Amino acid sequence: MIGRVRHTGAVTDWPAPRATGPVQATVDLPGSKSLTNRLLVLAALADGPGRIGAPLRARDTELMAAALRALGASIVDDGPDWRVTPAPLRGGVVDVGLAGTVMRFVPPVAALARGDTGFDGDAYARRRPMGTLLGALRDLGVSVDDGGTGRLPFTVRGTGSVPGGTVEIDASASSQFVSALLLSGARFDAGVVVRHAGARTGATVPSLPHIDMTVAVLRAAGVEVDDRAPDSWAVRPGPIRARDRVVEPDLSNAAPFLAAALVTGGTVTVPRWPARTTQAGDALRSLLRRMGAEVRATAEGLVVSGGGTIAPLVEDLHDVGELTPVLAALCALADGPSTLTGIAHLRGHETDRLAALSTELNRLGGRAVALEDGLQITPAPLVGGRWHAYADHRMATAGAVLGLAVDGVVVDDIACTAKTLPDFPGRWAALLSA
Repeated sequence: MIGRVRHTGAVTDWPAPRATGPVQATVDLPGSKSLTNRLLVLAALADGPGRIGAPLRARDTELMAAALRALGASIVDDGPDWRVTPAPLRGGVVDVGLAGTVMRFVPPVAALARGDTGFDGDAYARRRPMGTLLGALRDLGVSVDDGGTGRLPFTVRGTGSVPGGTVEIDASASSQFVSALLLSGARFDAGVVVRHAGARTGATVPSLPHIDMTVAVLRAAGVEVDDRAPDSWAVRPGPIRARDRVVEPDLSNAAPFLAAALVTGGTVTVPRWPARTTQAGDALRSLLRRMGAEVRATAEGLVVSGGGTIAPLVEDLHDVGELTPVLAALCALADGPSTLTGIAHLRGHETDRLAALSTELNRLGGRAVALEDGLQITPAPLVGGRWHAYADHRMATAGAVLGLAVDGVVVDDIACTAKTLPDFPGRWAALLSA
């Protein structure tokens, strides 16, 4: 059966199905992980109960809900929605899994609780940098015990309030450090002003659309945010208003499905694509068009059609780095060499994605070179083989895209896609059988 999962011990071997012709499919995607987790944090800190409509139900968001429940918030199912009722925050134990938003957004919330909160997560999570955020919390008056490692596990010793104020951080490794402080900042006694210290040496903040998203959801909750100065964000102290919000589809999760249109010369439609959004995945419209796709916004949704060949891509992906793995897979199938830059920060994601992509593409016969801040990819005849996902959901979906055009690709851990997209194998099978 197309897309059937075979369990073998600790991993989930998945023979990536080869496309037998142009795909013609409509893919209805669940809600945005980035929006769901931001809205959960704000709802838990709000001045009354609120509803989150059409949230993503996946590992990262379930971990966020569990973390906030551990700190005292009530988050209950209300049909397909979540009903969130704030309560006095208390200490607890938080499992972050491998979710960057949980490991970075929740510690400032825990700082507002009364009592100690212990944080830990998956083995890969213990490698991810946290020192920037933990140092910022200390500068804002919070006690944190990390044994001097700047990584998981650590304990936030909450006293029920955070003095707040101005803090300078080097956010060049992740925009999540900025968003984490802003999301809870209105509850700090003096609010918070976050300044990117790396700007003095020319280091930029990656994935700025994610900070734009944070600012937008804060303003929608009645929080006053000043982001007029470059590399500086100020949140005034005050209430976070309870709101009912509906979550947009996750546009970054659309990447492998839309890529399938280019690889197979077919057409894929994603319903409910928003006309205006802060999601980084919206950049797929222009990026795929540059790679040879026909891209149209219609009443049915975003429609992407492939033309039989894939054009190479030379692009700075600094603001949309999460799209890199699928774009790299397309580049390996293109009709010329590609260069993807501005993505040094991907070395600190679920895995070192630059090293992982170059290693796995070369394993299949490709010609990929990891640069200091990106990848050079020269197409070459590819052969089947094992594609290692490194417990990284975006690496796994990149392997699925390659499998459309290459016989014998086996993704070693397709189950990791459940981090942000439930039942990816089933959705992929439906794409190919439509």
